[in-house]
Amino acid sequence: MRVYSIPMRTRFRGVTRREGVLVHGPAGWGEFSPFAEYGPAECARWLAAAREAAEDGWPAPVRTRIPVNATIPAVGPEEAHAMAAASGCRTAKVKVAERGQDEADDIARVEAVRDALGPSGRVRVDANGAWDPGTAARVIRALDRFDLEYVEQPCATLEELARVRRLVDVPIAADESIRRAEDPLRVRAAEAADIAVIKVQPLGGVRAALRVAEACGLPVVVSSAVETSVGLAAGAALAAALPELPFACGLGTLPLLEDDVVADPLRPVDGAIPVRRPEPDQDALRRVHPGEETARRWRARMERAAAVLDAAGGTAWPIGAVGR
Repeated sequence: MRVYSIPMRTRFRGVTRREGVLVHGPAGWGEFSPFAEYGPAECARWLAAAREAAEDGWPAPVRTRIPVNATIPAVGPEEAHAMAAASGCRTAKVKVAERGQDEADDIARVEAVRDALGPSGRVRVDANGAWDPGTAARVIRALDRFDLEYVEQPCATLEELARVRRLVDVPIAADESIRRAEDPLRVRAAEAADIAVIKVQPLGGVRAALRVAEACGLPVVVSSAVETSVGLAAGAALAAALPELPFACGLGTLPLLEDDVVADPLRPVDGAIPVRRPEPDQDALRRVHPGEETARRWRARMERAAAVLDAAGGTAWPIGAVGR
């Protein structure tokens, strides 16, 4: 069990350092890296994913390379243009609705990314549930002059997503409404989205995520939780096991981190990452070790998640939920 703490190159969703735990078992390495605001019950799903990676491994892949999008934080337009141009990707996801910024900032950033990718590139935006339905509809219409592929989580609730979906012509993708839900299938029943954004750790592992993807019956975009290469390998395994992969995946997030835990990182090359499992490197682990106080905090957090997971018989989902 190894704890890491890695600075972010740019503040991303309010986070300036990415921290977590790597665990090793007979099948290899897994990652446990829930965000700071998540409690033990939600963290239990992240721990289930780490245990699966370390103890059971993943399903056989049906593809060896995963197309990915560049991820553009809420930076100024010049930096956004440079990041998109340097990414090597033909698809970019642009963060919008950042606290302290306004609609003009979003428009300038998306316009810069569209210019960097050219007319044949694909641009998607992610609001992380920050808008109310009226604001979402207005801003989405303004941003659609740049030919949006889709808008990810414009509002917080399923009811709001369903309302926005009726008000705009741009496809709506659900992220938090799936990964933080007690029952992720409600997104389909509510007719709240056109696309499902699926993440391995928040859904309890690759196999649980595959079951959610199948039951949702929506096109899937596999995305990361801004993990190290160990966690990204699980996302790649999920994307590799899906029968169809119609969209570039949000697994090209390693450039957001200043460092990594492996010597051969899963960085995008020509807009794709390979399906493989890089091994943690001892020199890298020493570089990113945060000190004993942070390590104790993460061990305690992992123990609390383990108590919830073990009390549930090893499943991070309530009785009757898809992820069992």
